[in-house]
Amino acid sequence: MKNKVVSNKTLQKKAKKLSVCYLLAVGVSGLGQTAFADTDARKTLSLFQADQVAGQCDTSLNQLQQHISLLEEKSLKPKAEAATILQQWNAMLVDFENFSGPVGLYSNIDPDPKVRKAAEDCSIKINQFMTEMYQNPKLYKLIKAAKTMDAIDVKYRQDLLDGFENTGVQLSSEKRARLKVILDQLTRLGQEYARNVRDNPTKLEFTAAEMKGLPESYLSGLKKNEKGNYLLGFEYPEYNPFMQLADDDDARKRYLIAYTRRGTEKNLDLLKQAIDLRHEQAQLFGLPSYADWALKKRMAKTPQAVNKFLADVQKTVAPLEKKEADELSAFKAKTLNIPLDQAGITRWSESYWSEKLRQNKYQIDQEKLREYFPTLAAQKWIFAISSDLYGIEFKPVKVNTWYKEVEYYDVMDKKTGKLLGGLYMDKFPREGKYGHAAVWSVYGSSSLAGRRPVSVLVTNFNRKGLNSDELETFVHEFGHALHGILSQTRYEAQSGTSVERDFVEAPSQMYEEWARRKETLSKIADYCDPACPRVDDALIQRLKSVHNYGRGLRYARQTLYAQYDMALHAADALQVKPMDVWKKMEAETALGYVPTTEFPGQFGHVMKGYQAGYYGYMWSEVLALDMLSAYGDNLNNPKVGQRYRQKVLSQGSQKTAEQLVRDFLGRAPDNKAFLNEITGQRVK
Repeated sequence: MKNKVVSNKTLQKKAKKLSVCYLLAVGVSGLGQTAFADTDARKTLSLFQADQVAGQCDTSLNQLQQHISLLEEKSLKPKAEAATILQQWNAMLVDFENFSGPVGLYSNIDPDPKVRKAAEDCSIKINQFMTEMYQNPKLYKLIKAAKTMDAIDVKYRQDLLDGFENTGVQLSSEKRARLKVILDQLTRLGQEYARNVRDNPTKLEFTAAEMKGLPESYLSGLKKNEKGNYLLGFEYPEYNPFMQLADDDDARKRYLIAYTRRGTEKNLDLLKQAIDLRHEQAQLFGLPSYADWALKKRMAKTPQAVNKFLADVQKTVAPLEKKEADELSAFKAKTLNIPLDQAGITRWSESYWSEKLRQNKYQIDQEKLREYFPTLAAQKWIFAISSDLYGIEFKPVKVNTWYKEVEYYDVMDKKTGKLLGGLYMDKFPREGKYGHAAVWSVYGSSSLAGRRPVSVLVTNFNRKGLNSDELETFVHEFGHALHGILSQTRYEAQSGTSVERDFVEAPSQMYEEWARRKETLSKIADYCDPACPRVDDALIQRLKSVHNYGRGLRYARQTLYAQYDMALHAADALQVKPMDVWKKMEAETALGYVPTTEFPGQFGHVMKGYQAGYYGYMWSEVLALDMLSAYGDNLNNPKVGQRYRQKVLSQGSQKTAEQLVRDFLGRAPDNKAFLNEITGQRVK
C-alpha cells in the first residue's frame, strides 16, 4: 500500500510507476543530479540535508531548461532532426529523472521533516515547470514531426502527444494559463492533504482494561504515559490488531472514529477544492466531467463503462454482504447469549467479530499466524520464489540509505549474470514515514540510455512476524517492485508500472495467489531461523476458507469506494459535498454510517493518483485472475513465469494493457475467473 494530480500523459505514466496498493502519484519531481551514486553500473540513492534540496532543485531545472532550449531550436528544422527526436527526448527525461525520481520518495519517507518539506517544495516547482514544458507548441510540433521506426516508437510518440494535448497545448492561451494555475493548486492541495494524514502526531490513551484481548507480543511494543496507560497512534501495526482483538466495544469505536478523522476536518475542505478544480479542468477541454477527461486513455474509456461495471459487481455482492453481516450477528448473539435483535454488527465491531468467527469456525488466529510467517523468513521466501519463477537473484549490497534499517539488493539475471536493476526495502514503521504499503519506481528502465530500473518497497510491518493479510500485502507490493525492476523498455517513460491505471494493479494482484497456495506457502518454513511451524494441508484449507469468508463485505466495501470516487467526479461535481455524499452512500450499506466519522478526509486515493480511478482495483483483478489461469495447478512453473516476465513485466507500456494480456494468454481476456471469485465458486 503509496498521489498528486498531473494532467499530461507522460506525467501520468510517471505517477503510475508509484504503486499501491495505494499509489502516491508523485509525477516527475526530484532532488538533483547528486541524488544518486553510479558505481559499477549500479544506481543507488544518497542522503540529503534539507538545505541542499532547494539549490539542487533549481540547478537541475536550469539544466533541463537548457535542454529544452536546444530542442526548441530543432523545431525550426524538423526534417533534419526528425529521425532522432524520440531518442533525444528520452535522453533528456532520463537525465531529468536522475534528480526527479527520488523527491517523491523522500517527501514521504525521510526521517527528517525538513527534508520532507523541502522535497515537497521542490515537487511544486517541478510540476509547474513540467506544465509549461508540455504546453510548449514548439516542442509539440517537434514530437509530432518525429520519425518512427516501429510499433514501439509509434506508441511512444502518441503517448507524448497525448501528454501535450492533455496539458492543454491546443487550448487558447487564456485557457492554458488557467490550466497551469489549476494544476499548481492541485499539487499543493494533494501535498497538504497527505501531510495532514502522514504527520498527525495524535496518540490515543487506553487503559489496561481497554486493552484486554490483545496479546503480550502486541502490548510489549507499545509506549505508556505517566499514568501507566497505553498510547496508540495511527500506524497500521497498532490500529489493525486493536480493531480485531480488543474486547472493549467502546474503545474500538473511539479508535475507529479518531482513525477516520486523522486527516482533520481541514482535509474535507481540501478534497472539495480539488474536486471543483478537476471539474473546471475538464470544462476547459469541453468535457462534462473530470471522469470523462481521466478515462479517455484508460482501458475503461468512459464513465458509463465504469459505472456499469460497478453496478454489476454491486448487484452480485450486495446480497452476500447482507448475508455475512447477518451471520456475524447470529454468531455474536450465540457467543454472548443475547437476543438476536441486540446483536447488531457495527462498523467498529465487524473486524472483531469476524476475527472471533474465523477463530471459532476455521481455527485461524491471525496473531498466531505470525509464528508461521516470521518477517525475515517471509522476505527470504519471497526472494526465493521470485528467483525460481523469473530466473533472477537478489544480491545484498552495502550502500548508504536514508535510515539504518533500510536494505538494498542488486537484482541479477541468473542465466546471464547481468545486473537488471536495484531494490530498496524499508519495511518497518517509524515517526513521519508514509503509513501504508507502496512501491516507488524511482528510476525507470531505458535500453537506449543504458538505464537500469530501481524500485523502493515501503511497508509498515511487525518486526517479528506477519499474519496472512500482511503476507499477501508483502507479496502484492513485491509484485509492483518486480514490475519495475524486470522492465526492459526502450524508453524510460514506458517503463514498468507506467501501464494504464486500470491495469497497474493486475500483476500484483495475481502475485497474491502465491501467498495462498500450499506449493508456495509450505516453503516459508525452509527459511525460518529459529525453526517455525510448517504450513500443512489442514492450515491451507482453513486459510482458504478464511480468504473466502467475508468476500461479500470485502467486495461491497471496494465497490462503495469506487462508486464514491465516481460520484465525486461526475458532471454535477460542483454541487457535491463530499461528506454528505459519503454519509448517504455508506448509510445504504449493510453496516451503515457511523456518526462523526470522516472517511473522506483520509481517503488519500481520491486526492493523489486514483481520482476517477479507484474502480481500477477491481477492474485489474478481472485481468489478474484471468492471467493466473495460465499457471493452472503449478504456481512454481518457471516456463510460465519466464513467459509472463517476457510478455508482460518486461514490456512496461510499450503495448496496450489489453495486448499484453492477449500476448501472455494467447487469447482475449475474459471475466469468468473474476465472477467465480466474487461468488465463491473458484476451485483453486
